[in-house]
Amino acid sequence: MRAVQYSHYGVAPALVEVDQPTCPADGMLVAVRATGVCRSDWHAWQGHDPVALPHIPGHEFAGIVAEVGPEVTRPLVGERVTVPFACGCGRCALCRGGNAQVCQQQTQPGFTIPGSFAELVAVHAADLNAVPLPASIDFVTAASLGCRFATAYRALTAHGRVRAGEWVAVHGCGGVGLSAVMIATALGARVVATDLSTAALTRAGELGAEVVLTSDADSVSAHVTEVTDGGAHVSVDAVGHQSTALASVNGLRPRGRHVQVGLLFGPDSTPPLPMDRIVAKELEIYGSHGMAASGYPPLLELIASGAVHPELLVTSVIGLDEAGSALAAMSEPATEAGITVVRT
Repeated sequence: MRAVQYSHYGVAPALVEVDQPTCPADGMLVAVRATGVCRSDWHAWQGHDPVALPHIPGHEFAGIVAEVGPEVTRPLVGERVTVPFACGCGRCALCRGGNAQVCQQQTQPGFTIPGSFAELVAVHAADLNAVPLPASIDFVTAASLGCRFATAYRALTAHGRVRAGEWVAVHGCGGVGLSAVMIATALGARVVATDLSTAALTRAGELGAEVVLTSDADSVSAHVTEVTDGGAHVSVDAVGHQSTALASVNGLRPRGRHVQVGLLFGPDSTPPLPMDRIVAKELEIYGSHGMAASGYPPLLELIASGAVHPELLVTSVIGLDEAGSALAAMSEPATEAGITVVRT
């Protein structure tokens, strides 16, 4: 089959011919119809999140089930599906309790196993991880959900517990940040968005942000506190940097909730959190790691109802032969705000 692969960190990914994956006994092979190009794939390609080389990236995908293993009990062949980026094992207490996103035996296409920049991708524990797609949601839209939109949805609903009328601060307006802006607005929240990019802030405003702030201001947290009349009720770091994590926490009002969505690597992985402020204001600090397959139905219902339009975040649809270049282009500042999806 055709796949995009890299043999060394930082070396340009190439379109090559590789053997088709073997279907896991408890899993499925999905014929990929669309797959997102995500910054998490870029981090793996740079070696920030080590993977086995050579490697096929890609973890946000949708397609048609082509084959299932002998242990699968659901009639999945021919189904239109997507899957969470963190696929639980389906056997442990965490998976049985609905928390497969933190399963300690999880597999991740594009990270722990070959990913979806290919014509076929293997998925383990298909009975648990296959998410059927409503007919109204096309493959490109479904692929845009995979990491960024689904992650933002769970961060705001499960951890942020966003209520209508509350202020939500979104630090960073890339794919997950713009998803958070759209979802928070749909939930009735008032959104303040911060970013370095004028284009990203313009897009955030178009998607519902009431206030946009340049995040290189001397004190973005002070600006957030001012415009929200005392601080955000919920704040999301959608970047993954010490400065944005601290700005997110420092811009909260008493009893506010910070949700860390952006991945933190290297020195940024241990930001010096202001524990004095966290204690004095009784702030809540959460990490959010995607969403289990069991969490998808209400999100898909929200999309089907027309309350949110994740397809508006897709700014570019390209072919598999362009996927490597799109991944490499993430090393440069973005020229447009949105999500690139590969159609196979």
